[in-house]
Amino acid sequence: MSQEIASQPSTWSAAGDLRVSGLPLPGERVAVIGCGTSYYMAQAYAALRESAGQGETDAWPASELPAGRRYDRVLALTRSGTTTEVLAALSRVSGVPTVALTADPATPIATAAGSVVALDFADERSVVQTRFATTALVLLRAHLGEDVGGLASAASSALTEPLVPVLVSAAQFTFLGTGWTVGLANEAALKLREAAQAWTESYYAMEYRHGPISIAAPGRVVWVFGEPPAGLAAEVAATGAHVETWAGDPLADLVRVHRLAEHLATARGLDPDHPRNLDRSVVLSG
Repeated sequence: MSQEIASQPSTWSAAGDLRVSGLPLPGERVAVIGCGTSYYMAQAYAALRESAGQGETDAWPASELPAGRRYDRVLALTRSGTTTEVLAALSRVSGVPTVALTADPATPIATAAGSVVALDFADERSVVQTRFATTALVLLRAHLGEDVGGLASAASSALTEPLVPVLVSAAQFTFLGTGWTVGLANEAALKLREAAQAWTESYYAMEYRHGPISIAAPGRVVWVFGEPPAGLAAEVAATGAHVETWAGDPLADLVRVHRLAEHLATARGLDPDHPRNLDRSVVLSG
């Protein structure tokens, strides 16, 4: 995990230079599916694509892709290419193009999807996903027409900035986002849960006021991806909780969470590469 976290500037740079076919075209109505981390990256991409005016885009957990809903294309995100729910969802799609973004094209996803985009240079040995997910999102952002040239540098900055003591000692973490960064908030919470067995939650930033803020307290962290909504930081600070923000690109801020997850896991005597109850891919029997 340590090596994979540190490699993100180079994998992001490589993804930004790729020119691939099969990804959603402007104006198409698109469903993006995935499981776990891949689903959260799907959430981020769907919000980015809609905000860029490129077409209606729905993100679904692969197990929940609705039957019979009209789409012009289905995009599947799957690091392993073997996840049962993703393969099953693609098998139910008919009459529209399907494309899979994967780290391992020599898997069942190669025949389940109509076309495959391989990011094999971003594959991982750790069970806990880091660089594949972020590299996939960099590729998708570039495909939307974003200038991603500065993202590798932002990731490098995120790798070298010290983790402040309050983050290392916190008893609880809440991650907040708005728009596309909601997916990042969900993913950040998952990373700390998986790697470090931490107590984490995630919410839409404006929804945090409507109940969840009741758990904010000294010794706890509220981490906001992007600019906090007006007034929110002050409300959280008044509870005694620490408000964590970062001026760089929100995706690079997720790299800081990766580092924190690894640090906390190691400090707690856990193996962040092999979390309990988890495997690299969920392959269901029966």
